[in-house]
Amino acid sequence: MAQHDDPSTTTTGKTAPAGSEGRTPAAAPVHGSPTLMLALATVGFAVNFWAWALISPLGAAYGQQYELTDVQVSVLVAVPVIVGSLGRIPVGALTDRFGARVMFPLVSALTVLPVLFVGLVADSFVALLAGGFLLGLGGTSFAVGVPFVNAWYPPERRGTAIGIFGIGMGGTAISAFTTVAIRDARGDAAPFLLVAAILAVFAVVSRLVLRDARTPDPGASAGFWARTWSILRLPATLQLSWLYAVGFGGFVAFSVYLPTFLVNAYDLTASDAAARTAGFVVLAVAMRPVGGTLSDRFGGVPVSVVCFAAVTALAAVVAFEPDLVPVGTLAFLGLAAALGASSGATFALVAKVAPPDKVGGVTGLVGAAGGLGGFIPPLIMGAVYQLEGDYGIGFALLALTGLATLLFTLGPVRRGARARSAAPSA
Repeated sequence: MAQHDDPSTTTTGKTAPAGSEGRTPAAAPVHGSPTLMLALATVGFAVNFWAWALISPLGAAYGQQYELTDVQVSVLVAVPVIVGSLGRIPVGALTDRFGARVMFPLVSALTVLPVLFVGLVADSFVALLAGGFLLGLGGTSFAVGVPFVNAWYPPERRGTAIGIFGIGMGGTAISAFTTVAIRDARGDAAPFLLVAAILAVFAVVSRLVLRDARTPDPGASAGFWARTWSILRLPATLQLSWLYAVGFGGFVAFSVYLPTFLVNAYDLTASDAAARTAGFVVLAVAMRPVGGTLSDRFGGVPVSVVCFAAVTALAAVVAFEPDLVPVGTLAFLGLAAALGASSGATFALVAKVAPPDKVGGVTGLVGAAGGLGGFIPPLIMGAVYQLEGDYGIGFALLALTGLATLLFTLGPVRRGARARSAAPSA
């Protein structure tokens, strides 16, 4: 069955092809600018990620306020990743079924509730854990935006488009830059009230403006577990899940734990650590579309190989605990660039190899793997620091993981990509 992958075909008013029983008729033209849709989706992704990352800059402050151990602080800043990761699987399937015009405003509106709970109600470690768990809902917006953007652009431009959408990861940078400053200037609840208001506005605007380029499939989420299993069995899903778990997972881990690391390892103030973390995040976000664009030109596998080679070398440098200026700063910025570009390269591959009607499902599973990849390292780092008093072992493990991923990319991933490129189009 023909799929409307090129936006130029979605605005011509063609009728649905034969054999499309059970779907909403597509006789009416789909009006909308791909550029506008991409811009609005990127803004929504950023706003939801801002909410998702609200606890991280305050981790050290919460640790002092509630007398938490290093491991407890690690758990607190990592918990939002759980729902933001696993939640991408059902949200991706629901996006295939209902479309982003329904799911984007719904996810944004529901995320308002835990934002207000953490900012206005939570007054204990347990309450913060519960609120942080539900804050993860904002992280599921990724699984809404990727299939939405993917449908608006032809295959040869999807890597770039999804890379631009990935700039929305900068919501974590906004959080790192502003949360502590707004809290100090306006009170504990101020950053949460601000984010809740922005989420509510986006929910309304997205409902009014967003248009889906492809008609949602009413049966897409029927038999959810069977469909998820069929997507999981695709070789590309498992291979790209590993790459994203290391690339995007590394980015998430640094974005949530780097403030705590800088305070513990280099005796920085909370505001200074937050500002440096924001710089890390901004560079990683800026490199994501670069990774997507380079993948469109040279292929996702070569770009991934270069990125993971850089991760291996730079993590090994940081494992020796160099001075923060200049060696440590340069190493961390290099890690940011490599992790950001690798994330763009991975989803450039997703856009090219996933079946069009399963992009949401594949995105959900690969995105979940990336989020889970970001959940584990902060726990390891916190435990290592509590036991050893430094982070050397943790970064050595990151270097070994980068090396293993480099070899995996050169082996099974490269062979699989070649096989899929040689296979005839469906």
